[in-house]
Amino acid sequence: MSLPPQLKKISDVIWELPVSFRKGMLVPARIIATEALVSRMDEGVFDQAANVACLPGIQQYAWCMPDGHWGYGFPIGGVAAMDPESGVISPGGIGFDINCGMRLVLTSLTEAEVRPRLHQLVDLMFARIPTGVGCSGDVRCSRQEFRQVLEQGSRWAQKRGYAWDEDLAMTEEGGCFAGADAAACSDKAIERGIDQIGTLGSGNHYCEIQVARPENIFDKATARAFGITIPNQVVIMFHCGSRGFGHQVATDYLQGFLRVMTTKYGIRVLDRELACAPFRSPEGQAYFSAMKCAVNMGFANRQVILHRLRQVFEQVFRRSAEELGMGMVYDVAHNTAKLETHRLGGVERQLLVHRKGATRAFGPGSAGIPERYRTTGQPVIIGGSMETGSYLLAAETGSTLTFGTTAHGSGRTMSRHQAKKMVKGQKLLGEMEQRGIYVRTASYGGLAEEAGFAYKDIDQVAAATEAAGLSRRVVKLVPIGNIKG
Repeated sequence: MSLPPQLKKISDVIWELPVSFRKGMLVPARIIATEALVSRMDEGVFDQAANVACLPGIQQYAWCMPDGHWGYGFPIGGVAAMDPESGVISPGGIGFDINCGMRLVLTSLTEAEVRPRLHQLVDLMFARIPTGVGCSGDVRCSRQEFRQVLEQGSRWAQKRGYAWDEDLAMTEEGGCFAGADAAACSDKAIERGIDQIGTLGSGNHYCEIQVARPENIFDKATARAFGITIPNQVVIMFHCGSRGFGHQVATDYLQGFLRVMTTKYGIRVLDRELACAPFRSPEGQAYFSAMKCAVNMGFANRQVILHRLRQVFEQVFRRSAEELGMGMVYDVAHNTAKLETHRLGGVERQLLVHRKGATRAFGPGSAGIPERYRTTGQPVIIGGSMETGSYLLAAETGSTLTFGTTAHGSGRTMSRHQAKKMVKGQKLLGEMEQRGIYVRTASYGGLAEEAGFAYKDIDQVAAATEAAGLSRRVVKLVPIGNIKG
């Protein structure tokens, strides 16, 4: 596609749309990307980034990461920091799958040890971790207990015996966003989420067995600090969120904001998908609290999935998860809004940072990351397609440029419908197995939607974040087994 003529190249990896690009822009919009990546971005990215730059209270720039593509309201990969006193909160800047996040788990096993049992492992994972649209889990709790899940997140899972103590330390915010109030969530949201704890879901969610091969290690010292210590070490990565609960929270408040945004607060937006409310308003605070409930549901969901994974590996290898070295590297969220302190104009300020399909990335020395990572920077997990691999990176000090944020994935290049027209899921399944990747899926159609060609080049995306000083590559992880919805 042709780039907007107003797009200005600031550096090799920063591009800017000036405020003159669209009437109403309060700040410029900036995109992190190489020339190769930005030239292939869909037109919607530029339109949506410009629309975000018009939102009340936005500070400095509306950002988009190198995996950016068209989304709902914000582009996927969109980042915006708002003044909490004069600014707004927008569900379109967070997403429907609130706290759709990544978790990376170590093992002390090598590829040579896992390959002979790969089918057994993947089959058991597929049996123990529910996948697919609308799937339900086997964790049973009352409505009262589910409210505890929403307010406590991983702490609830720990009390229930689903977590090791160190799991919480290796999770963003300790696996719980403080200030969640289940009273801000509708009965319908609770009804949709109450039986979905410990489930993967569908779409681009997956659980994958991966290998850290020596030739794919970029930073040996940081890899060791992150627990990658043996050649061809096997790890497990998974990607999922708050399921139907988060979707309903977003739906409820989008509808509510549309009713009050203009009539009560006099706010007009260029796209109704950016429906918003003043952050300090009763409506804004209610959504912020409900969003935190969905964040905590996402943390609890991934924690229960980790518990099931440990059980699977224990059963197959007849050794305890502790003996198998199944500790966490990290769990990091995307699709959130958080009050954080960042430096603007030489002054420390509290800002409301929206991250839509973007990952928190706090560099070395930052508060809010585990002590063991204070010298390396926070681990960053960028998930790729099931055919190409994913990246473990370390946050850099340069991420302060983007309010402590980097990319979250490889980013789609085409719609799911288009991908399904180009390949049959059953054929793709066979081709992947021939290449040494064993996959179980709840839907051949869903598998075709996630074909590797439907995504950007993960190597280019990871390299772009490094070139921009946001996060440096530590190791590329290649898939050998995968379960999908």
